[in-house]
Amino acid sequence: MPMPSLLSRIPAASHRLVRWLALAVLITQALISVTGSVVRVTGSGLGCPTWPQCFPGSMVPIEHPEVARLHQVIEFGNRTLTGLVGFVALACLIAAWKVRPHRPRLVRLALIMPLGVVAQAIIGGITVLVDLSWWSVSIHFMASAVLIWLAALLFKAASEGDEAPTPVIPENMRRLLIALTGVTAAMLIAGTLVTAAGPHAGDAETPRLVVPVTTLVQAHGLLVMAYVCLLAVFGVWLRSARPTRALLRAYTAACVLVLAQGALGSAQYLLGVPEAMVVLHVLGSTLVIAVTALLWGESRYRGKLPEVPAAEAADPVPA
Repeated sequence: MPMPSLLSRIPAASHRLVRWLALAVLITQALISVTGSVVRVTGSGLGCPTWPQCFPGSMVPIEHPEVARLHQVIEFGNRTLTGLVGFVALACLIAAWKVRPHRPRLVRLALIMPLGVVAQAIIGGITVLVDLSWWSVSIHFMASAVLIWLAALLFKAASEGDEAPTPVIPENMRRLLIALTGVTAAMLIAGTLVTAAGPHAGDAETPRLVVPVTTLVQAHGLLVMAYVCLLAVFGVWLRSARPTRALLRAYTAACVLVLAQGALGSAQYLLGVPEAMVVLHVLGSTLVIAVTALLWGESRYRGKLPEVPAAEAADPVPA
């Protein structure tokens, strides 16, 4: 059956459904990053040593004398989760396409998600094929960071209108947000480099980045401090900007999360980078990315959700 005909048989989607699916996209995009960190800290990165197959001639784990069964299960589980992420992303795209009235910006943001899943699968495959080289792992995480950011904007778009964006904060605060976004990206990149030089490579035989961990940790810490300082200045200016409640909520969440993340990162380093704390730190990173994206989105107003035209609302579902 042709795809247009198939889509025509799907009933129109509500804005509420799109919002829930957009939230599911955001959660699953963050979850795949967290499970990826589990793969890394357990040394399971080559639990499936080939791609797209797990072993030559087999898509699933098999008995192998050189690969522990647990490592196979963890790596294969992470690959399988990619399918769930893709399914949720595709469902959100279809719902965004079927919502009425038609919303091109919402559809474009939703379209990025399944395309991003495909891109991430390819990057993940390359990471396996180059034996978890540190630069490939860094690219893999940063691609996830971009998708989490865009998923947060998709979630925001599902709750707002399609008018031209109107700033709700002064221009100097908008520039500060741009700087904060740049520092966020630099902070994440520095964090991946700390990981690249640290003890958790994903496999015991993987070469590490030959840079002192202490130097990279200091650089990462300075960027975290820069994020906190910019956020503090933003808060001071926010007091006289008449912010919306949503913007205040996003700002408060950003403050709480980055302080918690900083404390967790410091404790993690002092305690010798225990595996469980690494996973929690990656989870915190995904939350910081999402809330910073929401802070960006809440800094502008796009109007209320468009109402469904009465004629379209009364149309029967195609047979």
